[in-house]
Amino acid sequence: MITTRKLLFGGFIFCFSLFLAALYMQHVMELEPCPLCILQRVLVMVTGIFFLIAAIHNPARTGTKIYAALIGLTALLGAAVSARHVWLQSLPADQVPSCGPGMGFIMENFPLTDALSMVLSGSGECAEVSWTFLTLSIPAWTLLTFVGMLGLAIAAAWRQH
Repeated sequence: MITTRKLLFGGFIFCFSLFLAALYMQHVMELEPCPLCILQRVLVMVTGIFFLIAAIHNPARTGTKIYAALIGLTALLGAAVSARHVWLQSLPADQVPSCGPGMGFIMENFPLTDALSMVLSGSGECAEVSWTFLTLSIPAWTLLTFVGMLGLAIAAAWRQH
C-alpha cells in the first residue's frame, strides 16, 4: 500500500534524481547551465527538501496539507520559471534578448531583487537549445517534472491517513 509518507519520500527521490541528472549533464555532457537553468535547479532542490522534511515529519492531515502547499508553491514557481525559459527558446532569432552577465557576476554585484529580475528576464544564452530528447528541450522536460511534483503534492494532500 502506498502511504502518504511513501508518496512524499518518492517525491524527494524524484527531485534528487533530477538534481543528479542536472549534474551529469553539466559535468559529463559539458552542458553549461544558463541563469534560468540554475534557478530551476535551485527550485528543484527546495521542492525536494520540502518533500524530505514532510516525509520525515510524517504529520497528521493538516500538517500534510501545509507541506503539500509549500511543495505546490515551489513547484508552481519552478513551472513558471521553466515556462518562461521554454518561451525564450521559442522566440525567433531576431527577438532573442542579448546575452547578459553570468549568474556568479549577477549574484556578486547586484542586490537580490535586482539579480532575480535580471535572471528572470533571461538572456540570449537562455534561448539556446543545446539538448533535446523526444523533441523537448531541458526546460520543457523540467516544466513537465514540476507539473509532476505538483501532482504528487496534491495527491499527498488528499490522501487519507
